[in-house]
Amino acid sequence: MPSIFHAESADVIRGKEIPEIAPDFVLPDEKGNDWRLSDQIGRVTAILFYPQNETMVCRRQLCSLRDNWSEYLSTRAEIVGVSPAASTDHLEFSSKYKLPLRLLADQDRQVTRQFAKHPIFPLSFTRAIVVVDAKGFVRTRKIMLRAFRPSDRSVITAIHAARADALTESYATITARARSSEIES
Repeated sequence: MPSIFHAESADVIRGKEIPEIAPDFVLPDEKGNDWRLSDQIGRVTAILFYPQNETMVCRRQLCSLRDNWSEYLSTRAEIVGVSPAASTDHLEFSSKYKLPLRLLADQDRQVTRQFAKHPIFPLSFTRAIVVVDAKGFVRTRKIMLRAFRPSDRSVITAIHAARADALTESYATITARARSSEIES
């Protein structure tokens, strides 16, 4: 539920949520390799925007993700973290806490600004979870104050919801083809 402390964005027309196309971006990971959002087309992607390495809430969030990694893997989604730290800082942070996900360096915060800007609070006060479906549409965007963090259950549920949307659409297409074939026969 949106409030001054939590924001969710979606365009709504006639009671139906209209997803936006996720803008493509390229950021270096903790090893200096480029990671591109458009390379993930065909699978759901969860992007965790967090303000900084080595802060209490960020560390708890990412260590909790690590501790529940098998549940995240079961979603078959690509999971990445994004913060303004440099790649070298991400490598040190990731190694220290044995984090299984890629950490992307958004040093100028341009990507964070595109995906996770709160309507009131500055970027340095917030964190966000954005789930992009297999077709490149933003399906979930939850922005919150940095003192809060999304639960693993809510992130995993958002990933499954994005996958379910694709499965429902696929089922509708297959059903329509089957009905069309029956009519032609």
